[in-house]
Amino acid sequence: MGRAFEFRKERKMKRWANMAKTFTRVNREVTIAVKEAGPDPETNAKLRIAIQNARAMNVPKDNIDRAIQKASGKDAEDFKEIVYEGYGPHKIAVVVECATNNPTRTVANVRSYFSKFGGELTNSGTFNFIFSRDCVFKIKAEGIDMEELELDLIDYGLEELFEEDGQIVIYCGFTDFGAMQKGLEAKGLEILSAEFERNPTTTKKLDESQRAELDKLIDKLEEDDDVVNVFHNMAEGEE
Repeated sequence: MGRAFEFRKERKMKRWANMAKTFTRVNREVTIAVKEAGPDPETNAKLRIAIQNARAMNVPKDNIDRAIQKASGKDAEDFKEIVYEGYGPHKIAVVVECATNNPTRTVANVRSYFSKFGGELTNSGTFNFIFSRDCVFKIKAEGIDMEELELDLIDYGLEELFEEDGQIVIYCGFTDFGAMQKGLEAKGLEILSAEFERNPTTTKKLDESQRAELDKLIDKLEEDDDVVNVFHNMAEGEE
């Protein structure tokens, strides 16, 4: 099992189970990508990945096309990607990734959530030493020789790969995202999804009641439409 799988699967499934939030996320990812490099996925790698991620979440093609068209218009909203860091209850490190068209609103909301549930925001970069930044790609496992693929991808920054639910999950470092994407595409491998993760290099165990306190903060953060991802360094299991 991959190093980040246990940390992410349950919460990720919970986060995107609500299709309304899925559509919101897709629209924002597409808008940001189009604003950066235009509406053509052939020449815009970030948009190409956003489309692949949308398909992986079963978003209909018509919805994706409308999002691209809307993002290409002169009245398209201007979303910014912002990262907030803070301590949750019991000094658990929490990183919150947001995509927002109103940073003032977003930071006020995020700060209020931390304050309400026994935490506090910190300065940007506080947790650089606690989390590694990684990229994770998923491709279809059917017909793939794992050993051969591993050898082929080492030159593109491969750090780890494993099979899960009929897919091959591929990890590489944050700075190797572009190289790995190009490598997979050059080999004719369809990328089902691609995203960035922040995985804890050190973790802290909490007991059941303490975990429940932290979960309240995380749940509140994930309810906010401006929040894209929430990462933390609480260890799986209890003391």
